[in-house]
Amino acid sequence: YVMLYDLHGVDERLRTKRQGLPGADFSVFYHLLSLERNSDVMIKVALSESDLSLPTVTGIWPNANWYEREVWDMFGIDFAGHPHLSRIMMPPTWEGHPLRKDFPARATEFDPFSLTLAKQQLEEEAARFKPEDWGMKRSGANEDYMFLNLGPNHPSAHGAFRIILQLDGEEIVDCVPDIGYHHRGAEKMAERQSWHSFIPYTDRIDYLGGVMNNLPYVLSVEKLAGIKVPEKVDVIR
Repeated sequence: YVMLYDLHGVDERLRTKRQGLPGADFSVFYHLLSLERNSDVMIKVALSESDLSLPTVTGIWPNANWYEREVWDMFGIDFAGHPHLSRIMMPPTWEGHPLRKDFPARATEFDPFSLTLAKQQLEEEAARFKPEDWGMKRSGANEDYMFLNLGPNHPSAHGAFRIILQLDGEEIVDCVPDIGYHHRGAEKMAERQSWHSFIPYTDRIDYLGGVMNNLPYVLSVEKLAGIKVPEKVDVIR
């Protein structure tokens, strides 16, 4: 299985129907594909809340880097040996892990927001780009590098992400993407919706192609509920 297709976490502490599954507080699943055999397999690892740690698989599948960062960001599950385990969707100053079931889902469940001078200074310092935090060097043997922000407010980035360019004169020698600027927390919103009332939210994940998220969502719900739609619906879709 040469391709890691997906990797994510699940908070299972409130789960009541386990149907023979282990009594896990959290679980991490790995969806693997074999392109040669045209087959796939899903491996699900059960975790106890007292020991939320797994070894990183970035040495086997390099694309696990961002997946594992997202799982840590959203659930607080640690991946030992990860080269850069840090926030990826949320700001670096964010406290808590949003996809845990005990994390508030509405703004009214938080304390009233206030921006003190200390908090403002903390946010400004967190936004300052430090090359070392991204595995980049400020200078080489015979040159000093310049760093340039491309976005997030740039015609090529559409506000969705930011790219930090490392320049040697006018030559781009390296770059790192910084994503999460367009993150809306759709999964967290879904926790407060019914299966039916969440459909409009799938429109808003990608405002240029709503049906690309509508269709897989309703197909999944129909499969879970055992719903067979009329032939007319299939034709319209």
